[in-house]
Amino acid sequence: MSLTPDIAARIEQAVDEAFDAQLAFTQELVRHPSLRTQESSAQDLLYRAMAERGLAMDRWELDPEAIAAHPGAGRIKVSYEGVENVVGTYAPAAEEGRSLILNGHVDVVPEGPVEAWSRSPWDAPIIDGWLYGRGSGDMKAGLAANLFAYDAVLRAGFAPAGRIHFQSVAEEECTGNGALATIQRGYTADAVLIPEPEEDMLVRANVGVIWFDVRVAGHPTHPREMSAGFNAIDAAHHVMGRLRELEERWNEQRKEHPYFEDLDHPINFNLGGITGGDWPSSVPAWCELQVRAAIYPGMSADEAWEQIQDVLRSTTTDDAGHPIEAVGERTGFYAEGYVLPEGTDAENALRRAHRAVFEEELRTFTTPGYLDGRVYALYQGIPALVYGPVSEAIHGYDERVDIESVRRITKSIALFIAEWCGLTEAS
Repeated sequence: MSLTPDIAARIEQAVDEAFDAQLAFTQELVRHPSLRTQESSAQDLLYRAMAERGLAMDRWELDPEAIAAHPGAGRIKVSYEGVENVVGTYAPAAEEGRSLILNGHVDVVPEGPVEAWSRSPWDAPIIDGWLYGRGSGDMKAGLAANLFAYDAVLRAGFAPAGRIHFQSVAEEECTGNGALATIQRGYTADAVLIPEPEEDMLVRANVGVIWFDVRVAGHPTHPREMSAGFNAIDAAHHVMGRLRELEERWNEQRKEHPYFEDLDHPINFNLGGITGGDWPSSVPAWCELQVRAAIYPGMSADEAWEQIQDVLRSTTTDDAGHPIEAVGERTGFYAEGYVLPEGTDAENALRRAHRAVFEEELRTFTTPGYLDGRVYALYQGIPALVYGPVSEAIHGYDERVDIESVRRITKSIALFIAEWCGLTEAS
């Protein structure tokens, strides 16, 4: 059955009819503080929601040994005990349409100092058209949109003709290992859609990411004879400066990388943490930096890591001639970037859905951030459509997602399901 204007209108109306329930479910999901290794209660909620829809359920704990064997795995620095993925599968009686993965991550980043928020990060209020709370945009509104878009197809009196896997994964914010675990478990499809907060646009390309620590050694003395010592914290800043030189060299290469040539600064090395020293009255003997580095699509993680290691090995003295010993260790992401090929059938179907809902053409852009889309694009060779609502302050204070954008994105996903998977009359 083809997607006619009348059928599309019925599906969009079904989204509107259930939208208050969708917002309430999203608020409930935000109220579960699903920080890294603490995702279980949020996964419980999503498991119940999928099971209530009659999906075939699968829930499993991530296996660090199996994941570590994959070339795209991030370095595992925490226990995976109790860290689980949830997948619900819809299978039509006769699979006549194309299959689809609707993916989202349930983990969120730390909230930071709570007193800096206007209200609790976990309250999830709706104020002036925005739904607030940690994870509201990144990306619990998207997780809810996947389910309620599917609901709208059914409420309109139809059923998808193709298989759909609804995935809620952990570890997106630090390794990407949750999404990797789904392909190791055997899940695949003809396309994947991930409603990350992407400002009502489709991601054309995104960077890869490497996380690493740098430990710098110093020589401790009493401050009264400080010149006889060597301050490891000062030395660490010098090492970071050398890494920034590599960052700038990579940025100067942006014209060699399609879709990155017009970005001012696509490659960012973020100094995300620093610890060091043992005592205020001792010259610090050690300092440790936590760094996140971006890399271009087409650059292997091994190649990038070797260049980073070369910088650390060659930084043997500071500007004053003090000896420096800097050692790097991978700590999380070891992920390569990807480019979504133009003109795939999946993208064209999403373009038609977006045009019908937004009454404008779908825009694409390049992001210097990590996305789980790389898992499906690089290791399964399927089109990964990362497309989602308008948000503000993700990873910041007062994170929020635009309500009307969520409504429209949900309609787009519902129409995309209808065209991509095909429709049959609901029994």
